[in-house]
Amino acid sequence: MPWPLFASELIGTALLITLGLSIVIAMFGEGSPMVQAVPSVMWRRVITGFCFGSVGGLIAVSPVGKVSGAHINPAVTLGFRLVGRLDTRVAVGYVVAQLIGASIGAAPLLLWGEMGRSTAFGATVPGAGYSTAVALAGEAVTTFGLVAALCVFLGVRELRRFTPAMIPFLYAIMVPLEAAVSGTSTNPARTLGPAIISGQWDRWWIYWVGPAIGTLAATIAFSFLATRIEVAKLYYFDQDRGGLFHLMGRGRST
Repeated sequence: MPWPLFASELIGTALLITLGLSIVIAMFGEGSPMVQAVPSVMWRRVITGFCFGSVGGLIAVSPVGKVSGAHINPAVTLGFRLVGRLDTRVAVGYVVAQLIGASIGAAPLLLWGEMGRSTAFGATVPGAGYSTAVALAGEAVTTFGLVAALCVFLGVRELRRFTPAMIPFLYAIMVPLEAAVSGTSTNPARTLGPAIISGQWDRWWIYWVGPAIGTLAATIAFSFLATRIEVAKLYYFDQDRGGLFHLMGRGRST
């Protein structure tokens, strides 16, 4: 089994949870100076989405991205599997590593203490007043947006190198539009981590089913571009260290 890939996914996902959700807590936690500095909830959501997406983009261009491709999200791994750029066994290994990484990455969030608890450590739950169906649709639509954007950027050769830079702007748009509905998870691992330490499991299945529906729909809708994706990576397309990526992509690296 390609253990270096799994180790990198575990580390990358742990970093996403620790750093990304620390941003959420800092922006929305009770007593945080950011609440006073940026009183507009909408603008704080824009900033949070951009910063959270920036964490993901930086992980993609880090050594983690060079080794594993920095999926750090079961929905992204599913997308690569659906377009035939990832072996099933490796895909399962990725998802397991991501879930373990999310669980480990959530532990440092406890250091935020009361400020972290005031936001349930960044847990994603359906918003007050929104039905299960609406929250499910929100997760499906936002994950569709993520996977569709990846299909476009990874499927068009001229755009590939800009993929990590696209992610912050995408989340800066999606988070303020959808956060009140479901929390804009788009990532089952991102939801799992804070749920473990906060105990917030309200309709947790939405954050698996919604992203799965969105990923499937996006790969179908953008199949004409998805078939052009050559390796299951968000960056470092010309890297094939130690032959690891013979298990990941059927096409040649660019």
